[in-house]
Amino acid sequence: MGLDNRVKTVLIDPWITNPLSKAKVEDFSNKKIDYIIVTHDHSDHLGNAYDICKITGAKMVGVYELAEEAEKNGISAIGGNVGGRLSIDDLDIVLVPAVHSSEKAVPVGVVVSGRDFTFYHAGDTGVFTDMSIISELYSPDLAFLPIGGHFTMGIKEAVKAVQLIKPKMVVPMHYNTFEEIKADPLAFKSLVESLTKTKVIVVNPGEKIIL
Repeated sequence: MGLDNRVKTVLIDPWITNPLSKAKVEDFSNKKIDYIIVTHDHSDHLGNAYDICKITGAKMVGVYELAEEAEKNGISAIGGNVGGRLSIDDLDIVLVPAVHSSEKAVPVGVVVSGRDFTFYHAGDTGVFTDMSIISELYSPDLAFLPIGGHFTMGIKEAVKAVQLIKPKMVVPMHYNTFEEIKADPLAFKSLVESLTKTKVIVVNPGEKIIL
């Protein structure tokens, strides 16, 4: 985010070894990764964060108790809590509520703001009315929202989330990795773009987008 030498590379919930992944953890050994944000400690979200931190020197960012656990595992970490703004280099990072479960601490979403762009990653969550406050406070340009159902909100609920958040763009996530979370991102796209002014960007595994 940003320009020139102040560009920061941020990963969120990097489960690189998931069944649909086209990458390997070793692929990160020569990459510049500044921060890895973890929304909660389920295995498909904490994922390979520790390994990538160790091979890249990235710092992990998450809820305080997760950061403490990371430090015990030799990872440099920054812990915060819901609603507290973390000013880190040229980024503002705010951990926001998520309606889900976790083994340690609480699950969160995250709002990340640079000098010229703000995005909201919802983590694993159901839809909740206070998503409108995320819109009011942070006006995210881009939102990443789960659509797979079963463990998170499905398409119907995610469409409502878009209406509450009002981002310029939205990327659907957390679908089709397992049979239980099968979902059609094009159906989500059709509904969102017919009901709101938000543009839906469907990103397939391994693809890159430039905004």
